[in-house]
Amino acid sequence: MSGQEHHYDIVIAGGGMIGTSLALALAPLNLRVAVIEAVARGDRQQPSFDDRSTALSRSSQRMFEAMGLWQAIAKSSTPVRSIHISDRGYFGFSHIDAREQGVEALGYVVINRTLGEVLQNAQFEVEGLELICPGKVGAVDLQPQLVVVGIEEPEGRSRNLTCNLLVAADGADSAVREMVGISASRVDYEQLAVVGNLKPEQPPMNRAFERFTDSGPIALLPVTDDRAAFVWSLPPAKADEVMRLSDEAFMKELQDAFGFRLGNFSRVGRRSTYPLALSKASRLVAGRCVLIGNAAHGLHPVAAQGFNLGLRDVAALSDCIADARTQSNATIDAGDAEILEKYAEWRRADQRKLVRITDGIVRLFGSASAPVRALRNLGMLGFDLVPGVRSLFARHMMGLAGRLPRLSRGVPLE
Repeated sequence: MSGQEHHYDIVIAGGGMIGTSLALALAPLNLRVAVIEAVARGDRQQPSFDDRSTALSRSSQRMFEAMGLWQAIAKSSTPVRSIHISDRGYFGFSHIDAREQGVEALGYVVINRTLGEVLQNAQFEVEGLELICPGKVGAVDLQPQLVVVGIEEPEGRSRNLTCNLLVAADGADSAVREMVGISASRVDYEQLAVVGNLKPEQPPMNRAFERFTDSGPIALLPVTDDRAAFVWSLPPAKADEVMRLSDEAFMKELQDAFGFRLGNFSRVGRRSTYPLALSKASRLVAGRCVLIGNAAHGLHPVAAQGFNLGLRDVAALSDCIADARTQSNATIDAGDAEILEKYAEWRRADQRKLVRITDGIVRLFGSASAPVRALRNLGMLGFDLVPGVRSLFARHMMGLAGRLPRLSRGVPLE
């Protein structure tokens, strides 16, 4: 094969939900794109496409609609029309309602595996998109005019690709980020998230719940068939303990912590755990490499913002590349420094804001201090009573605050 056949406009390292979303978002720009993914298609070990649930914000729903994917996703999604927030054992509580915000839904809950199938199937309809799977990036050589990417494939095979832009979408422990010399800070929350789904006695009726407890927050999200997906954040020892319980004993523990707002729990599904940490890259760009998704920022799931923040990375990067092509009216260099700096500047404020919000919530509601608990309960009452505060918070959670890329506003790139 010629060198030209090995050259791409963009190589995306990581074929999970964020990397795949970027490949699909770029489709209207007629670029030559390769996605490198280590886990073979259909392998249930793919962490992005497991049985966990993802809460899509309003801006994420708009984005998938603009990309022509929402109709397929919507079939298995559940709208969230209200969110109830409470602190176990204290009087303070709050709620956010879609009607008050003037929207049909605050967001939508979808099972990762279903969302993954839609995204993966859509890849095969994109001209100029190549999926290298299974394969992983083994080496990166950042050069002034291009990037040389070393690919490792099964049975010890290896080869080199070149590209104008390398995108690191390979998760919080990004190998590509390390290869290009971008450092990252990590704060271990010393918690594990216990996740799964169950059948409550009362249907959730499009209501989501965030319940703060002494051991950690519990999120219950409405999913299809009148079930509820749960995310229970616990200290590692407690998480290990509840994972060893029988289904009946586990539901009793969860019920004791959550309460009876949905009646008695029954028929819990398969449970799994994953560690919780805050990670932040020191910068988003190194030469012709750019970071998106968890490679740039990993958040606590307390406000269900991690994936949505990553999708806004995707939308902003796509927007910057599309704008450059429009202005030049010709073939563009996707790794041009001006494009990447524009992306980094655009994303900086949104990423910092969500890190502060989620980390602040975790620390505020994780404190056992009596004065802090009293203050936050008064704060939740004020959240409901002070004009404008709830709406502003809701807009941030829906991903509708600040300057939004076209896709996040529901506007197609072309």
